[in-house]
Amino acid sequence: MNTWTLKVRVTPRASRNEVVRWDGETLYVRVTAPPAEGHANEACRDLLAKVLDVPKSRISLIQGVHSRDKTFRMEDGDPQSLQRFVGRQG
Repeated sequence: MNTWTLKVRVTPRASRNEVVRWDGETLYVRVTAPPAEGHANEACRDLLAKVLDVPKSRISLIQGVHSRDKTFRMEDGDPQSLQRFVGRQG
């Protein structure tokens, strides 16, 4: 199993769900969901699962439940594929 962590900075209430960029070790994303009641956390998890093409059940929020800065544990996927995806976006 390929387990790794991912630092994410989330902007809630955006116009669309998207991966924005890398900045150092942090991935910046925007989600349309509001931050209340964990909706933005779930939207971020859904977006990461889609981009990495892994089941949502393989992604866990381990730090930052009430913060824009989060850390996710990824139990599948490849960090290099995520970096390539972000590179194609820009």
